[in-house]
Amino acid sequence: MAAPLLSLLRLVFLSIRDLAPIIAVIVFFQIVVLKAPFPDLAAVLTGLALVMVGLTLFVQGLELGLFPLGEAMAGALARRGSLTILLAFAFALGFGTTAAEPALVAVVGEAAAAAAAAGIVGPSAEARADYALLLRLTVAIAVGLALVIGVLRIVKGWPLPFFVIGGYLIVVAITPFAPDTIVGIAYDTGGVTTSTLTVPLVTALGVGLASAIKGRNPLLDGFGLIAFASLTPMILVMVFGMVWQMVSAV
Repeated sequence: MAAPLLSLLRLVFLSIRDLAPIIAVIVFFQIVVLKAPFPDLAAVLTGLALVMVGLTLFVQGLELGLFPLGEAMAGALARRGSLTILLAFAFALGFGTTAAEPALVAVVGEAAAAAAAAGIVGPSAEARADYALLLRLTVAIAVGLALVIGVLRIVKGWPLPFFVIGGYLIVVAITPFAPDTIVGIAYDTGGVTTSTLTVPLVTALGVGLASAIKGRNPLLDGFGLIAFASLTPMILVMVFGMVWQMVSAV
C-alpha cells in the first residue's frame, strides 16, 4: 500500500514542479506588475488543484496504457507482414486521434466564427458548423496521410530530412496562392494537431514500428512522425481555403 501511495505522491510532485514556472509567471505579473489581487482566489486555487490532479492522471495514463498499447499494436502489425494493413492502421489512427483532438475542435470553432464575421461563410449557426466540420475533417485527413507517409519512410528507410525540408518548401510555395484569411488558420492547425491525444499514440506508433522492423533504430527511425503531422495540415488547409474560395466565387 505504501509503494503505490509514494508513487502517486511522486507524480503529484512532478506535476507541481512542471507547473511551477507557469504559476510563478502568473503570480508575478498579477501581484508585482498589475498590483492587483486575484479576482477569485478560491476559484483559481481550485482550478489549479484540478489541473495538477488532471496532469498527474494524464501522465500516468500515458505510461500505463497509451504508450504500451501503441507500441504493441505497431509491433504486431509490422510482424504480420502486411504493408496495406499497417498503412490503413496508420491512416485510421491519425484521422481518429486528430478528429477527436480538443484543441483542434476549439480552433476550427473559432475559425468558423471569424469566417462568418468576415463574410466568408453564412452567419447562421448551421453554416458555421458546416465550415468547422469541413475544416476539421480536412485536418484529420491530412494527419492520416502524414502517418501513412511517415510509416512508409520507416519501413523503406528513407531519410527524414528530405521529407521535412521538402514539406516546408511546399508550405512556402503554396502560401502566396492561398487566401490571406486561411493562411494563419492553416499554420495554427499544424500546431494543434500535435496535442494531448495525437502525440502519445503517434510517438508510440513510430517507436514500436522501428523496434519491430529489423535494421531500424528506434532512436533514429522511430521519431519524426510528429513533424509530418504538423506539416500536412498546413498544406491541405491552404488547399481547402483555395477550393472554398473558388467554389464561393461560382
